[in-house]
Amino acid sequence: MFEGFSQETVDFLWGIRLNNERSWFLSHKEDFRSYVDLPLRQLAEQVRQVMDEEFPQLGLQLKVSRIYRDARRLFGRGPYKDHLWFSLRLPSADDSATPCLFFELAPECWRTGMGCYDPKPVTMMKLRARIDRDPKPLTKLVRELEKRPEFRLDTQPYKRPKGDPGERLRPWYNSRQISVEREENCEGDYLTADLFDRVVEDFRFLVPIYQYMSRVAADPDPRDPT
Repeated sequence: MFEGFSQETVDFLWGIRLNNERSWFLSHKEDFRSYVDLPLRQLAEQVRQVMDEEFPQLGLQLKVSRIYRDARRLFGRGPYKDHLWFSLRLPSADDSATPCLFFELAPECWRTGMGCYDPKPVTMMKLRARIDRDPKPLTKLVRELEKRPEFRLDTQPYKRPKGDPGERLRPWYNSRQISVEREENCEGDYLTADLFDRVVEDFRFLVPIYQYMSRVAADPDPRDPT
């Protein structure tokens, strides 16, 4: 049963950020298991159960990150991650290309959100075509998002805009990746079981945006003349 994270969670994550090496990790491995990995997995499983009960049609699959970085992609960084997460998404051979609901744990904060982080170019082309055909559904979602200022839209815009569907949808239309997320300090609910309720509430709110982005990939290829 998830009972909250702790100051020891924060201390470990700061420690691995500042001492990202095998000897430090091995000497603090039990701290990682007790204060980071175990509560993260407990929270993830409880959230998954609620989402499965309330949204069985989504077919969401739980994935919890490992602390070990891919040795092929270190790029001069240490072998361990200093932020960990779990995600709920449709099963896919390429997780990075699939929209997800996520919770992330970092030394200085925690985050919840909906991310579409590495979609294929054709997927974003399909999103633009969908907006061109009927901007109303996404406009409605964006209006609801604007009522929740704790969430922010984070995008990676193209160097050259692809078009202009109007101010409200412009960031969605002209981005190569999109996320909607909130960020909170590691205090308050973070240290109690109430964090579970916060995460579930955020996921419920984000489900319509997640569904919209998930359906885009199944749209017809706009380059296909048929």
